[in-house]
Amino acid sequence: MQTTLHPNHGPLTSVHGGTSGHEVAPGEIAVGVVIGRASEYFDFFVYGIASVLVFPQLFFPFVDKLTGTLYSFAVFALAFVARPIGTVLFMAIQRRWGRGTKLTASLFLLGTCTAGIAFLPGYASIGAAAIWLLAFFRFGQGIALGGSWDGLPSLLALNAPKKKRGWYAMLGQLGAPVGFIIAASLFALLVGSLSQADFFGWGWRYPFFAAFAINVVALFARLRLVVTREYEQELDRADLEPTPVLELFRAKGRYVVIGAFTALASFALFHIVTIFPLSWITVYTDQPIGEFLMIQVFGAFLAAAGIVFSGLVADKLGRTKTLGGLAVAIAMYSGFAPQLLGAGQRGQDVFILLGFILLGLSYGQAAGAVTANFGNKYRYTGAALTTDFGWLIGAAFAPLVALTLVAKFGLPYLGAYLLSGAIGTLAALGVNRYLREKKAREKAANGSTSA
Repeated sequence: MQTTLHPNHGPLTSVHGGTSGHEVAPGEIAVGVVIGRASEYFDFFVYGIASVLVFPQLFFPFVDKLTGTLYSFAVFALAFVARPIGTVLFMAIQRRWGRGTKLTASLFLLGTCTAGIAFLPGYASIGAAAIWLLAFFRFGQGIALGGSWDGLPSLLALNAPKKKRGWYAMLGQLGAPVGFIIAASLFALLVGSLSQADFFGWGWRYPFFAAFAINVVALFARLRLVVTREYEQELDRADLEPTPVLELFRAKGRYVVIGAFTALASFALFHIVTIFPLSWITVYTDQPIGEFLMIQVFGAFLAAAGIVFSGLVADKLGRTKTLGGLAVAIAMYSGFAPQLLGAGQRGQDVFILLGFILLGLSYGQAAGAVTANFGNKYRYTGAALTTDFGWLIGAAFAPLVALTLVAKFGLPYLGAYLLSGAIGTLAALGVNRYLREKKAREKAANGSTSA
């Protein structure tokens, strides 16, 4: 019988003791990662855009537009609060019933909550119950997203060729601009082709139905990968299995914190150029929403190009140096971004396009830059929770905080908010470097003592 050699781990042996006839290649893993992330981000951006264009009027008509948008952003943040809870809950489900059951249950929950939002009546029909139901479904989306972690990004990182880890790391990140392009284009089409009455009556619901359908397709596509014998073998061989959360934090808790702050600059910028500008346009300007969404769509294409380019740069300079350099660039951008946003339509367009370029370059390497600190044993759970806490700290309240600061104190405080994210990233990278050098010195000292 012929043995198929895996580039990093040797022969793939089946669970029945034979050899597999199929090699799990990094490119194949990347396909699963992109499919999964694109579907999740489409769902994510459908809700995010609706939280500006629809929900303030539909669920908070009893307050002014600014206050209604702030209330809507508070509900928006619930998914990020729920996400770590979902990760812990579904890790327990995986330990008991397996990865396939966990992924099926989490994406079924995500689809149910998304469809539930699509059918929700507004405040005018059922009063405050509409708001509570919106919050309930949004929290459920967060639980489901936490449970949708399949380990494929970690498996991709471990299987990527050593000199192309930056390239393969950026592939999964392409799901963000792809999801945004589809979601924003769909909303732009609906806003531009429907009357206001039709859009608020039924038009806004269609993107949620589309998100539900895409999640169903993505579920089967991902299950075809993660429950096959070859992938189960590779995940087992790499020890990519859930570990108890308390054990993880006792052994590697500081690396969860470092990892969460490492991506802070990217995650803060993420909502500052996607969701927050929509609220600025709707509350403070008369610019047509459809036109502005298409500017953002063009920006998302630039972000996708930036993500691809980040892989090339990271493989030349190293991922941490790339992240650090881009954190400095975001800090510089924060100095003049408020002036651009307040400089009329042309300035707003420059703010968006330049911001998307920086987002693509930084976000392309933001995921998993320091997950090697966990080792194989803790990597599966550690990578998931690091991402969850990174989103919670850096992105969950970004639209709410940014709009509040701008409304109360003016645009310069938007720059201060972005600057704080850049400082957080640089500080985390500095601490991570110190710990790695300290560990290397201790290892060398122990080696000298033993000799």
